[in-house]
Amino acid sequence: MRAIEVRELVVAYRRWFKPPFRAVDGLSFEVYQGEIVGFLGVNGAGKTSTIKTLMGFQTPTSGEARIFGMDATDARARQLVGFLPETALYSPYLTPYETLRLYGELHGLRGRPLHAQIEALLEAVKLTHKAHILNKNLSKGMLQRVGIAQALLGDPKLLILDEVSSGLDPIGKRELRDLLVTQRERGVTIFFSSHELAEVASICDRILVVHQGKLIAEHRLSDLVGRVDSLEDYFIRTVQAGHDILNEEGQAA
Repeated sequence: MRAIEVRELVVAYRRWFKPPFRAVDGLSFEVYQGEIVGFLGVNGAGKTSTIKTLMGFQTPTSGEARIFGMDATDARARQLVGFLPETALYSPYLTPYETLRLYGELHGLRGRPLHAQIEALLEAVKLTHKAHILNKNLSKGMLQRVGIAQALLGDPKLLILDEVSSGLDPIGKRELRDLLVTQRERGVTIFFSSHELAEVASICDRILVVHQGKLIAEHRLSDLVGRVDSLEDYFIRTVQAGHDILNEEGQAA
């Protein structure tokens, strides 16, 4: 089953006295249920505009985005998604526990089930000891852990994460990888953007590479083994070329 379907998606922004800027330009791809897919591109490639469209925050200029067969703007679709934006802002005068309780109540959770889920998530992101410290006294990495826990509230079927490892130290990144793999083992689909290519290489089933709003490469990670020196080298050379270097005739491994 397709968790995400994007078809000929265009997202254009108006500019004064200039033609509209196409941040996303005819993008099409699919993500299947149970996959971990890395969404890669340099700054300005169109990743965040695509993610905003998938979350129903951005109206497409043309094309479509669907979540589990439903239009991305459908409230039923959004109930199945856990989301972490690139920059998540939480009230500095709430604690992690209070923050999760607020978001949980917005999910329709209440009472003991919500409390139990919050406790489990705080333990999963290694924040139990900071549960009742004000957010303003937490580091950027700790706030990112709050955001990850928030995305997992309500047991979503799909996680959409924008630069999920931002602010995490090496230990935090390893714990995040373990957490995401555990979620995949539970059947959760994970779609995330990241500039941390070692992280992508360690957990993803597939990668999608976008450049100037277009999909220029798509591969299973296993297909790259023995054909490229590293994911980082492949990504840089592909983006610099503006097309998939593995499609070049006579391309050496």
